[in-house]
Amino acid sequence: MASIKPSVPKGTRDFSPAEMAKRNFIFDTIKGVFRKYGYQQIETPSMENLSTLTGKYGDEGDKLIFKILNSGDFLAKADEKALATLNSNQATASISEKALRYDLTVPFARYVVQHQNEITFPFKRFQVQPVWRADRPQKGRYREFYQCDADVVGSPSLLNEAEFIMIYDEALSLLGLKDFSIKINNRKILSGIAQVIDKHDNIIDMTVAIDKLDKIGFDGVVKELLERGFTQTDIDTIKPIILLEGSNDEKLASLRTALKSSEIGLQGCDEIQTVFDYVAACKPLSAKLELDITLARGLNYYTGAIFEVKTNEVAMGSIGGGGRYDDLTGMFGLKGLTGAGISFGADRIYDVLEELNLFPQSAEQSTQVLICCFDEQGEKYGLPLLQSLRSQNTNAELYPAGAKIKKQMEYANNKQIPYTVLIGSDEMQSGLLTFKNMASGEQEKKSADEILARFK
Repeated sequence: MASIKPSVPKGTRDFSPAEMAKRNFIFDTIKGVFRKYGYQQIETPSMENLSTLTGKYGDEGDKLIFKILNSGDFLAKADEKALATLNSNQATASISEKALRYDLTVPFARYVVQHQNEITFPFKRFQVQPVWRADRPQKGRYREFYQCDADVVGSPSLLNEAEFIMIYDEALSLLGLKDFSIKINNRKILSGIAQVIDKHDNIIDMTVAIDKLDKIGFDGVVKELLERGFTQTDIDTIKPIILLEGSNDEKLASLRTALKSSEIGLQGCDEIQTVFDYVAACKPLSAKLELDITLARGLNYYTGAIFEVKTNEVAMGSIGGGGRYDDLTGMFGLKGLTGAGISFGADRIYDVLEELNLFPQSAEQSTQVLICCFDEQGEKYGLPLLQSLRSQNTNAELYPAGAKIKKQMEYANNKQIPYTVLIGSDEMQSGLLTFKNMASGEQEKKSADEILARFK
């Protein structure tokens, strides 16, 4: 039988120990900040019932859901009429009842509804798990990737939005980023702009065009708006809004003037102001907090605040985003439960930290000290020290006897172990072990107790 060349499915990847150490540094940092703000971790199954996921992501999203074939002889139990149509949607329904989760949001909504009688509201949860999409793999886009989400449901308070800003600020600062922007907008302001020019039915067309201001410039936005049925009068009315400049306070003042005839638009301005006031009362930010009227992500989803986070240190898309949504659980029959959530783009953050060389060396070091022995007597001598190191929570290894010291040193270097302890006949007789700093090459004689104290 021919041997099979080992490979992973397209759009998936292995993570080496060094990569896992760096990924865990990111996840552990973010999780620590989530917990500090009162968020609790949950996990949901990798698979959900197909009916739970279908119809929640639009037609295009539905096509990207990985379906799981029913177990056993799935064809024997299939609907023959559905199979005979050769229509993949009809046929799939009869041979697949489950699917891999597409995101963490819909499973979270399902969880809240299913466990509503056990949950304390407002419910603050975070979730760090992989999701799967049957997308076309390309650079930076995978079929399996991790999402890192925090959501609060059951509280309309804008303090939640302010805390999301502080969570982004604290987590990204702890990861080592120095220059990043947290952009905020509000769906109600965008609705107000559409209302002022009497184009409320065209709000999506308007915001899709405005959202491209950075890429195509104001003239490009005008061209696109005209093509989508907006008049020159409409454009003249919203031009000063699109080209807002100045501080956040100055932008808000201009918006209030431009939107004075729109109640919902003014409500959006008030909400943004409240969030700014909360943040100012809590702590100074490292990030640049910026009101950005062109920000329009997830517009058919968000109903209030909209967030996007970008680093200014390297060329990269957004590294986080989120917003307020008013009826997350309505899809499962629990109406009127408002929520807000954010997500960290862990893979992009990884690339940013890699490019800026911001991963601390400790992130890659799993073992702190390696005990090296010349022979089996040294191995026996070293075992009590090994256990003493581990019992005080020092990551330690003992290289099994039988290998040359040169090979043991190469092992320490390859694993980036910072210290080694050498045990030969001289060391066993004197009770003073050779303690070596692998970075500097410096060696000194230390007793076992001194070595233990060094790592306490």
